[in-house]
Amino acid sequence: MGEIRNFIERQYLHFNARELLDAARAYERHLDEGGKMLVTLAGAMSTGELGISLARMIREQKIHAVSCTGANLEEDVFNLVSNRDYEVVPSWRSLSPGDEAALFQRGMNRVTDTCIPQAVMRHIEARLLECWQLASGTGERRTPAEYLFEILEDDSLLEHFQVDPEDSWVLAAKEAGIPVYTPGWEDSTTGNMFAANVILGDLPDHQCVKTGTEQFQDLMEWYQDHHTNGVPSSVGLFQIGGGIAGDFAICAVPCITQDLRRDVPMWGYFCQITDAATSYGGYSGASANEKITWGKLDVATPRFEINSDASIVAPLVFAYVLGD
Repeated sequence: MGEIRNFIERQYLHFNARELLDAARAYERHLDEGGKMLVTLAGAMSTGELGISLARMIREQKIHAVSCTGANLEEDVFNLVSNRDYEVVPSWRSLSPGDEAALFQRGMNRVTDTCIPQAVMRHIEARLLECWQLASGTGERRTPAEYLFEILEDDSLLEHFQVDPEDSWVLAAKEAGIPVYTPGWEDSTTGNMFAANVILGDLPDHQCVKTGTEQFQDLMEWYQDHHTNGVPSSVGLFQIGGGIAGDFAICAVPCITQDLRRDVPMWGYFCQITDAATSYGGYSGASANEKITWGKLDVATPRFEINSDASIVAPLVFAYVLGD
């Protein structure tokens, strides 16, 4: 075993640390038994450079699908082509409103301690707009992820790479051919840009980008495909954060069983990493047991809840599964 894995085995014996170890062991066991894993990404994990370990997990076939916010999708590509232009603000908690306004005036959009230059957003927008316009002219319809896959195929983008492409999870997903779902894509920079270009008349309508419900149908079909042809494979869900990325994905099972009235097994593994507290009506901090009442998880589903910072915990779980 690798040094990180050995350290976790020896040191992580209690509290949230023990939950991490149990979740990592069960993740590995799930894969060893032939199961598949869908990972969901909330927030802005890509700006936290989770792609360094996430890309490896995808390339080593330990992740088989992704559901993510539009921010995570686009920010992996922003980071790929503009990382050296980012600015880190270690004292971000002490920034005044005036300090924030100064960052805005310089075209630096802050994500906690990291500022993303607006210039890279406009760079990617220009490339995406060409793809959207071409698709609109031919009647093609694709997901937000598939358009980013398309611009990543353009050799002219290579000269702009500022990090090792091995650390881009979007590029890894493209190369591996795994599905990437982006529910609520309009709540993102590129989703905003798309809507603006329709209003400005640079795009004729919204039809070239597939809707969330179309992506949801594809997810349900993907899930069912793993439980047919006589050799069913269990599908697990590893949820980083909460929000729409997580609930969109996990709802595939109750929709199949309750709305389509078709028999499929429930999710065969569930783990959530969140720093959200359990609250009244909140989803990100909701307990795993609550999901049983919605037909998302079974009583027998291995369930793990790690209450901590996902930017710290997820790479450790991934390192364990990768044998680092």
